[in-house]
Amino acid sequence: MNQRRRKKLSRRLFGAIQAGDTAVVKAVLRAGAEPELADSDGTTPLYAASVNGETAIVGLLLAAGAAPDTESSGIGAEGTPLCAAACWGHTETVRELLAHGADPTVREDHGTGWSPLEWANNGPHPETAALLG
Repeated sequence: MNQRRRKKLSRRLFGAIQAGDTAVVKAVLRAGAEPELADSDGTTPLYAASVNGETAIVGLLLAAGAAPDTESSGIGAEGTPLCAAACWGHTETVRELLAHGADPTVREDHGTGWSPLEWANNGPHPETAALLG
């Protein structure tokens, strides 16, 4: 796939994630969008879906090959998808990430930051913390 088409698909994927449009996410992934390709800021699609609690989209990205523990490095979007979902108390998204192999012991900031459980407790999001604890 050429670079121009790859960027166009990536932009469409991020737009669909932000809009919570599962149908468009499916279509763009089928068209060849890469589920791990970060945007120009360094934000990964899985992080964007996780921080917004888009559980169905998280599932689609994971099924398409997104690694559950890949850290995002976007400005204001740094960290792991599991930490992002736990921080905002998106319990169903946390459950989906765990079901696809996300490691609840992985700390963000390349191992120096908070764990998903610490983020959930800080929320405070007791239901999410119970799932992680």
